[in-house]
Amino acid sequence: MNSPAPETLDLAADLRAAVGELVRALRPDDELPQNQAAVLGLLVRDGRASTVAELAAHQRVRHQSMARTVALLVEAGLVVQQPHATDGRKLLVTPTDAGLTALFEQRARREARIATAIEARLDPGERETLRSAVALLRRLA
Repeated sequence: MNSPAPETLDLAADLRAAVGELVRALRPDDELPQNQAAVLGLLVRDGRASTVAELAAHQRVRHQSMARTVALLVEAGLVVQQPHATDGRKLLVTPTDAGLTALFEQRARREARIATAIEARLDPGERETLRSAVALLRRLA
């Protein structure tokens, strides 16, 4: 496989920086810490309960770190742990209604902030360019 061209590497660096700036700009409105929101988001996307070990592997963190995150989520009432149906040594983590609400409200706040910025800073043509760019970004994932 050939190495990317220098101009493509420059574009990749610019894209990484821009996405990072956008994410950092959205965080002040967050009520859920990023690691907790990530776990809730993963549980919602997967649509199934997961063990702490599965969550840790997916998030590429140590089991102990994920166990602490899950404990904080349990303490806050955002997830529950229930025994695994076939392996009594394992516990499955599932979001509660409060956890789903917290996640969806955080997403809605972020989306509203982005929408406000789009309306305030981009003209209609730029908005269409951005819409096309979103489709391109999805193809990169």
